[in-house]
Amino acid sequence: MEVFKKGSNVFRVLSEAISEGIVVVNKSQIIVATNRSANILFGYEEEELIGKHLDILIPKEFHQAHHRHTKTFMQNSDKRRMGRGRDLYGLRKDGSTFPVEAGLNPFTIYDGNYVMALLIDITERKKAERDLKHWASIFNDSLNEIFIFDAQSLKFLDVNKGAIRNIGYSLSELREMTPLNIKPDFSKEEFLQIIEPLLEDKEEKIKFYARHQRKDGTQYPVEIHLQKSISGTKVTLVAIILDITEREQYTQKLEATVAERTKQLKEALEKEQELGELKTKFLSLVSHEFKTPLSGILTSAILAGKYTAEDQQDKRDKHLKTIQSKVKYLNNIINDFLSIERLEKGKVNYNFSSFPLTKVVNEVVYDANMLLKEGQIISYPQGIDNIHIHFEEKILELALTNLISNAIKYSSENSTIHLSAQENQDRLVIKVRDEGIGIPEEEQKHIFERYFRAENALLNQGTGIGLNIVKSHLENLGGSISFTSTYNEGSEFSIEIPLNKTDSL
Repeated sequence: MEVFKKGSNVFRVLSEAISEGIVVVNKSQIIVATNRSANILFGYEEEELIGKHLDILIPKEFHQAHHRHTKTFMQNSDKRRMGRGRDLYGLRKDGSTFPVEAGLNPFTIYDGNYVMALLIDITERKKAERDLKHWASIFNDSLNEIFIFDAQSLKFLDVNKGAIRNIGYSLSELREMTPLNIKPDFSKEEFLQIIEPLLEDKEEKIKFYARHQRKDGTQYPVEIHLQKSISGTKVTLVAIILDITEREQYTQKLEATVAERTKQLKEALEKEQELGELKTKFLSLVSHEFKTPLSGILTSAILAGKYTAEDQQDKRDKHLKTIQSKVKYLNNIINDFLSIERLEKGKVNYNFSSFPLTKVVNEVVYDANMLLKEGQIISYPQGIDNIHIHFEEKILELALTNLISNAIKYSSENSTIHLSAQENQDRLVIKVRDEGIGIPEEEQKHIFERYFRAENALLNQGTGIGLNIVKSHLENLGGSISFTSTYNEGSEFSIEIPLNKTDSL
C-alpha cells in the first residue's frame, strides 16, 4: 500500500523516529515494511525484505510454532508482547541467530489488516541474566555460608542456603538479626573496629576468625572473609564463612600427635640415657664382680702352692675350697647373663616334671648352709612333705636359691632365715623372710629392675640381675613374685606358682 512506500512521509517519519526495529506484515505474513533499525538488526539492505515471508527472519526450527502462534494471534488480535514466557530468536541474513524481544501491534488501514512488530536485540540482557543466574546459583548452592548485611545498620539483607542450613535460623529470622547475634565472643565495638578498614577503603578484604552460635545454642569455629559491595548509594558487606570444625579438629589432633611424638621422643632419649647409665653401671659392676673373685682365686692358688708339706693338707684344702667357691660364683654370674640374653630373645625352653616340693627345698637349703654367716640358721618349712607339684624344677630351684642367698647376704650374723610354704587352693605360696637390712621405701619400686641395687646394699657382692631373672621366669610360667620390706628390720619375698601346671612351654 502507498502508506508503506519509501516515499510515504507518514511511515518514514514514524518508523525512523524510534530506535527499535520495525517489521510490518500483512495477514499472510508477507513483509510490507521495515525501518532502518530492523534492516541493520537483521543485516539486510533497505527494501530488501519487502515482499519476503516473515519466515526469513525466524530460525527454521521455530517456523512451525511461530505459524501456530501467529494464527491464534490473528484470530484474537490485541497488543501484546510476543512469545510471553518463551525465548524468541531472530535469524540474520548471514545465518546467525540472536535473542529478541518482540512487541506485536495489530492495526487496520484501508480495510487491510496488518501487524507491526517492534523488535529489540536482547543479547546483552540475556547474557546479564545468565550471569546473574549463574552467580545466584553459586550464592545459593555454595557449601560455604554467605551473609550479606547493611554496612550501617548491620542487619542481614540476604543469606544463602548453606548459611541457613548450618546456622539453623530462617531467612526471615536472620533479616531481623545482625552478625553480633551469631558471634557471642564479639562486642559491637570490637566488630565495628574489625570492619572499619573496609568501610574506609583502607583494605579490600579482611579475614578473621570467630565462633558462630547456631539457633540451638551449639557453637562452631569459622574463618570469615569480608569485602565491601556498593550498589548505587547502598553500601553492603559480604561475608563468606568457612566452617573450620574439621580443620580445628585436625589441628588439635595434629597438636596431640606432635605432643605424643615429643613425649615418645623424650622418653626414648631418657631411655637411651638410662641405657647408657646402665651400660656404664653394668661395666663397672661386671668389672668389680669378676675382679674380686678372680683376685681371691689367684691369692688362694698362690697360698695353696706354698703349703707343700704333707701335714699342711688341711690348709691346702681350705684354699682349694675357696677357689671352688669363687669359681662357682663366677659361673653363676655368667649363667645369669646368659639367662638375660635368652629371656630377651625368647629362646628359653621350659621342661615340666612332677616332683615333691621337699626335693627342691632340701637341695637349696643344703647348698645355702655353706653360705651361712656365723650364728645364722635357716628355719626349715613345716608341713611340706605331702606337697607335690608339676612345674619347671630348675626355675623353682633358681628362684629359691636367689631369695635365700639374698636373705643370708643382707642379714647379720646370729639371725634366722625363715622359710615357709603353703597350698592356697590351686596355687603354692613359698615365703622367704629375713631379719636383715631391709629395702629403703623410696627404692622399693625399682627392686625388680635389671642391675638395680639399693643404696644400703652396694657394699655387698651382687649384680642386681637375680631378682629380674626370677621375676621374668616366674611370669612366663604363670607365677609371680612380690615382697614387703621395712628398712633395718628385714624383708619377706613371696613366690606364687600354679600347683598343677601340665602344659609345656
